[in-house]
Order: sequence, then C-alpha cells, then structure tokens
Amino acid sequence: MHILICPDKFKGTATAAEIAAAIAAVCAERGHTTELLPLADGGEGTLDVLGGPNRTTTVTGPLGAPVTAGWRLEDGTAVIESARASGLALLAGQRLRPLDATSQGTGQLVRAALDDGATRVVVTVGGSAMTDGGAPALDAIGALPAGVALEVACDVTTRFEDAAREFGPQKGATPEQVDTLTRRLVALRRLYERRFGVDVGTIPGSGAAGGLAGGLAALGARLVPGFDLVADVVGLDAAITRADLVITGEGLLDATSFAGKVVGGVADRARAAGVPVAAVVGDVAPGIPAPFPTASLVETCGRDAALADPLGSAARAVTSILA
Repeated sequence: MHILICPDKFKGTATAAEIAAAIAAVCAERGHTTELLPLADGGEGTLDVLGGPNRTTTVTGPLGAPVTAGWRLEDGTAVIESARASGLALLAGQRLRPLDATSQGTGQLVRAALDDGATRVVVTVGGSAMTDGGAPALDAIGALPAGVALEVACDVTTRFEDAAREFGPQKGATPEQVDTLTRRLVALRRLYERRFGVDVGTIPGSGAAGGLAGGLAALGARLVPGFDLVADVVGLDAAITRADLVITGEGLLDATSFAGKVVGGVADRARAAGVPVAAVVGDVAPGIPAPFPTASLVETCGRDAALADPLGSAARAVTSILA
C-alpha cells in the first residue's frame, strides 16, 4: 500500500513530525510506501508544520520578561505562532498571574513582520497564557497598512466574552478572577465596536487566545479554522487522493477531536475521497467511540511507557492497524 501519515502533535511528548516518522518506519518495514505530512490545527506546532521559523525577534513575554520568538517570512507571507511570544508554556515553573498576562509580544511580532514587508500575516493562536482581549497586541501593531491580509488560524470556536469562563481556569484564574476577566472582555467588546465598527462578540472563534483573535478581527483580520488553513497550505487533499490508506493521530482522542481538530478533519476529507482512514492516538477519553480503526498507545503499552517513550509506543501501536 501507499500510506499517507498525517498526525497532529502528541502534546507535551512528541511533535507531529516525530510521530509521523515513527509510524512511517514501521510501515516501511512491512513493505509499504509512505508520504509524511505532519499537520496542526492552529495550536502549538503550527509554525513548524508550515515550514518552521527563519527569523527571530525579541519581544515582551506573557508576564513582561523578554523572550526571543521565532517566526517565518517567505514570499511576503509571515507566519506567527502566538504561543512562542505569549504562550502558557513559556511560564513553566512560574507563578501564573492571569490578570497580568499579556498579548503584547504577539503584537510586536506582527509589527516586525509588517516592518519587514509582509503583505500577508497568518497568526496561529493556540496555547496562549493571556485573557486580555488582544488590546496590548493591537497597541503594539498600530494601524494595519492598506493591502495587508491578516488571518487568524483558530483552533476553537469560542466567542469573545466566553473566553475567560472557558479557558481562564487553564491559565490559573480563580472563579473571582474569571469574573474580572469576563467583565474586561465585555468592556473591550464595546470599545472595539465604537473604535473599529466591528462587534467581535458575534464572530465564532473570537475568544481564541483569550480574545486575541477577536482583537485582531476588530483590526480587520479574517478568522479561519486552523486545520483547514494548514490542510490547504500543505496540500492535504491531493495527498489523500494518492493514498491507499490514511493514518492520522493526536495525543488524546476526545469529543473535540471531531470539532475542528486534525483527526476529525483528516477523517472527513479521507471519507469524502473514498480512502480508508485509521488513527494512532496517545489515549482515548472515556465514552468516546472511534468511528475508524484506532490504536491507543496507553492501551498497547501502558500509560507509563506511552509517556516515557511515545515514539516507540507509536511504532508498536501502529502494528495493530497494519495487521
């Protein structure tokens, strides 16, 4: 068979490219040809899938300390991963301060891209630390030059005023702080409507990255599903038509997997093309039926082994799909 291998990252344990390579090695051992197409949905890892950074800029990190963030500029298109400037992972080991976390650094990256001549700027917004509605980012960007296309690759459909309630606790917010952050978002929604004439609260995905997506929408950005943007850029549909089998995957198969994430998106496109699909996943959430053959690292190797050696575990797990 010719097998297309197109997983998402296994968050916290392995990149999409690493998982794809581990699966491909087993397929090759069994005489199959493979095509590797690591994917992302607008969250962490999207920049790597779209070619990786080729520039760096020192910007304001999520709690004010400077960070050096990689980004990409090629043929007039800039790709900026907000997690590299304003991400929660940058605060590992630090005390979280959800009321203070800022999107300023992401705005500074956008400004740098504009100053370097970008005519299209794609901002991916997963994995953020802040719930500031994007106001500091907009201050850093300033006016958007005429003729520049600004796109936001969203990995959720959350609306602007719901961002704190849905994601604030993940970023360290107490119930009282969630209320404070929500009031701030409500006020910003009104401010953006007065200033830009855009009601960001009506836009699906405007709550992504703590409302950063909504702030950028007020500035004129177009919000797009992150998976669809990535899939179109890397040529997923054409790759599917060349395959006899498609193998996708992610760290946890749960309800969100079928709501704009990589696994569900790949499955939909493969089915539409009439190509069978399977998945290798880290684990499956309770009560989630897999609508296609699925191999779990935890079920195959145990949780400890899956976390300690995700690549070896993925290689073992995929054998059940190829059997």
